[in-house]
Amino acid sequence: MIDLNELLEQVWPLASQRSSQPETVPLRRALGRVLAADVSSAIDVPQHDNSGMDGYAVCVADCQLATQFEVSQRVPAGSSPSPLKPGTVARIFTGAPIPPGADAVVMQEDVVVNEDGSVAFAVLPKQGQWIRSAGEDISRGQVLLQQGTRLGAIHIGLLASIGVPQVNVFKRLKVGVMATGSELQSPGQPLQAGQIYNSNEFVWCGLLESMHIDVQSVGVVPDNFEATCAALESLADCDAVVSSGGVSVGEEDHVKPAIEEVGELRSWKVAMKPGKPIAFGHINRQGGGHSWFFGLPGNPVSSAVAFKLIVKPFLNLLEGQSLHQVDWRHRTRKVQAAFDWQKPDSRREEFLRVDVQSGKATLFANQSSGVLTSLAQSTGLVRLAKGQQVNIGDWVDYVSYQDLMK
Repeated sequence: MIDLNELLEQVWPLASQRSSQPETVPLRRALGRVLAADVSSAIDVPQHDNSGMDGYAVCVADCQLATQFEVSQRVPAGSSPSPLKPGTVARIFTGAPIPPGADAVVMQEDVVVNEDGSVAFAVLPKQGQWIRSAGEDISRGQVLLQQGTRLGAIHIGLLASIGVPQVNVFKRLKVGVMATGSELQSPGQPLQAGQIYNSNEFVWCGLLESMHIDVQSVGVVPDNFEATCAALESLADCDAVVSSGGVSVGEEDHVKPAIEEVGELRSWKVAMKPGKPIAFGHINRQGGGHSWFFGLPGNPVSSAVAFKLIVKPFLNLLEGQSLHQVDWRHRTRKVQAAFDWQKPDSRREEFLRVDVQSGKATLFANQSSGVLTSLAQSTGLVRLAKGQQVNIGDWVDYVSYQDLMK
C-alpha cells in the first residue's frame, strides 16, 4: 500500500501540466472564479479624506470650549466643498469630502445648535478625529488580489470599490461524473431486490457545483465492460472524470479494464481508512489530448473523504490555484479528544468523523464507510497515524469540512 502523503506528492503535481486557460468576464459573473492575474488598484480608496460621522468639520486650532461658530457651508456626500472659512465650521455628513482647511470632525451628538443656527462644542476636538484618510483602505498601485485567488463576495466588492468592471479569470472546469453498479437505483424510482439508491453522484455533483465547476453526469452505469467504456468515452471532452465503484479486481469490477481500453491507468491501495482503493489515470480524446480520471471507492463515506482529500485539490490546481492555496494539510489544527480509540489500524492511517465544539472532538458512534449520516452529523476529520491510540484528553490533528472545501 502507498501512504496518502506519497500519493498526493505523485498525483497533485500532474495538474500543473494542463491548467485552465484564462478569459475575461464581467464582474457580476466572476463569483467563484479563480483570478488568472494579479489585480492592482488604479485609485486610492477612499479617494479623498472624508467624514466618518454626521457632524461638523472644524479646524482644531479655532476651537475652544463654549465658543460659538457660524456654519459656513453644508457638505453632503458626493459634493465638492469649498475651503473652510477661518473661524467657521461646515455641516458635514458621513462619506462627504473634508473641506480644505478642516482637520477634524465633531460628531453631531457632541454639538450644541443655538437658535440662531450657530454651534458650540461640548468637547474639544482632537486633530484627525472622525476623518477617514485618502488611501487608508487601498492605495494607488497596491496589489489588491493575487493570481490564484478564488473570488468570493467580498473579493467582488473590493474589485467594484476600485472601479474594475471585468476581470481576467481561468475558465471554468468541466468535470464528468459517473456512478457504476447494477445495484444502484436513481432516487424517485422504486427499489428492486438487492438495490440501493445512488447517493455518490449527488454528493459529487453538489460538491463540484459548490466549487463553481460545470458538471456533466451520465448517472448510473451498469456493471458491464462495454457500457463502462461507452460512458467513459462520452465524458472524454471533460477536464476530469470522477467515477465511483468498480476499481477493485472482482469479476464485476469493470472500471479498471475499461480505462485501460480507452486510456491509461494507475491504481493504488492507499494506506488510509476510509478510502483504500483509488484509481488514477486519463481517458484519451479523439484528435489528441486527454481527460484526467479518478476512480473512487463505491462506499459513500470512502468516496466523499477521498474526493475531499485527493480529488478536490487536484481540480483546484487545474483551475490555476497554487499548491499552497489548495493543500489542506496546512489547515489542520489540534483539538482535544473527548473519546477513546484503543483499536487503531496498524497498516493504515485513519480519518475519524468527529463533531468539534469548543475545541473538543466527539466521535461519531458508527465509523463504517457506508454510514453517510456520519458525514452529515460531524464537522470534520481527525487524522490518526498508523497504530495511533487515543485517550480522552489527548491532542489530535483535525481538519474541518469547511477547511477542506476552501
